[in-house]
Amino acid sequence: MPSIPHVLRRLLLVVMAASLCALGLSISTTARAAALGNGSVTDPNIAYTGRWDLGSATAAVPNWTGGYLQTAFTGTTVKIKAREAVNFYASVDGGADVFYAGVRGTVNLTPTPLPQGNHTLRVSYRSGDTVFQGLVLDSGAGTVAPRVPSGLIEFVGDSITAGALTDRLALDSYGWKTGEQLGMRHTQIARSGYCLVGKGGCVGLASQFFKTASTGDQNWDFSRYQASAVVINLGTNDIGHGVTGAEFQSAYTTLLRDIRAKYPNAALFAVQTLKKRYVAETKAAVSARNGAGDAKVSYVDTTGWLTDGTDYEDGNGHPNEAGHTKFANRLAPVIAAKLGSAPSRPPHPDGRATPTSRSAAAGTPRAPPPPTPPTGRAPTSAPASPAARSSSSSGVRSTCGPASTAVPPPSTTRPRAR
Repeated sequence: MPSIPHVLRRLLLVVMAASLCALGLSISTTARAAALGNGSVTDPNIAYTGRWDLGSATAAVPNWTGGYLQTAFTGTTVKIKAREAVNFYASVDGGADVFYAGVRGTVNLTPTPLPQGNHTLRVSYRSGDTVFQGLVLDSGAGTVAPRVPSGLIEFVGDSITAGALTDRLALDSYGWKTGEQLGMRHTQIARSGYCLVGKGGCVGLASQFFKTASTGDQNWDFSRYQASAVVINLGTNDIGHGVTGAEFQSAYTTLLRDIRAKYPNAALFAVQTLKKRYVAETKAAVSARNGAGDAKVSYVDTTGWLTDGTDYEDGNGHPNEAGHTKFANRLAPVIAAKLGSAPSRPPHPDGRATPTSRSAAAGTPRAPPPPTPPTGRAPTSAPASPAARSSSSSGVRSTCGPASTAVPPPSTTRPRAR
C-alpha cells in the first residue's frame, strides 16, 4: 500500500498537470485568435497578386488585368464588400470561378453555408467598379494565411494576352492558363490595342510596363514582388502605327535590358507573335541581350501552335478559349524547362476548353473544372509541452492533448458549384 506522502505527491502532480493543461489550452486559444485576420483590406492574411493599389486602408484596387486576391478563412460563410456595381469571379475551396455580374454592397459568396472548417477563396475582378473593400465572415471566424506559390510570372502584351473576345477575358487567356498549369502566381501586364513602341497614338509598353497601371505615369514599386519569369508577346499592333523594323528592334532590346534591371534573376521570354510580325527584329533583340551576357533571355517560336479559323474568334486575330488552351499547353513546358520545374497540372490532351464558370445572375452552372487542391495552410501540430512530458514521465497520464495553434485543415467536403 503506498505511503500517504506518496499518494499526496501523486495527487499534487495530477492537480499541477490539470492546471498546466488548462493554461495551455487558454494560451492556445489566445494564440489561435491572434492569428486570425479580420478580412479588411489591410489584413496580412490576404495575398494580392498583380499590381494592386494598396494606398488606402479601406479600398484595394487592381491595376492592369489578371490580378487577383487569395485568402483562407474559418467558419461556414464568406461575403465580399463592393462599393459600386462590379463584375468579378470568385472561387471557394478551389471550385469553379463563379461570375457575379453587376453586384454591389455586401455580396454573399456562400449562399449555401460550407461545412465547418478551414476554407479558401480567390477573387479576380473583371470590370466595373473594381474596388475591394474587405470580407465579412462569421462571428468568431477569421482569415488565415493562404498557401500561395513562391514563383510568379508576368505576361506582357496586348489584347491577345488580355484574352480579348473570350467569354471570361483574363481567365480564358493563355497567360492565366499557363500560370495555372505551372502552379505559379500570374498576372497580365496587358491591354487591348497596346504596342511595344509608343507611336502614332499607340501606347507603348516599352515604357508603360514600368507604370503602376495601364494608364497614368505613376511608377510601379518593383520592390513589392520579384517575378520569376516575364513572357513578352508584343508586335501585333505596332505595324499598324508605322513602327519601322529598326525602331522595333531598338525598343525591344531596351525593354529586355530594363526589365532585367528590375528582375535580376527572372527568365525572360520573347514570344513570336501569332501573325509572325517583326520576327527577325525580335530574334535580334534576344541575340543582343545574349551577346551582352544575359543568358536568361530566350526566343519562343510559336509556328504551328494554332490553326487559323479553328482556334480563333475572328479568323486569325484573337484566339478563342480552345486556342488559348493550346497556346498554354505549348508555352508551359518551355517556361518550365528554363525554370527547372514541371507543370503541376497536366495540359488537356487536345487543347479543348473546359468551361469553369457560370453567371451568378443567370444561375445556370457550366461544367466544373478538374478538382484543384485547396490552397489553405496545412495543419501543423506543436510538440507536447515540457509540463506534459514531465507529467507523463512521472507516471501521471495527461488527459489533454498537446496545445496547437494550427487552424483546422480545409474541409474535405467540396461544395457543389453554385
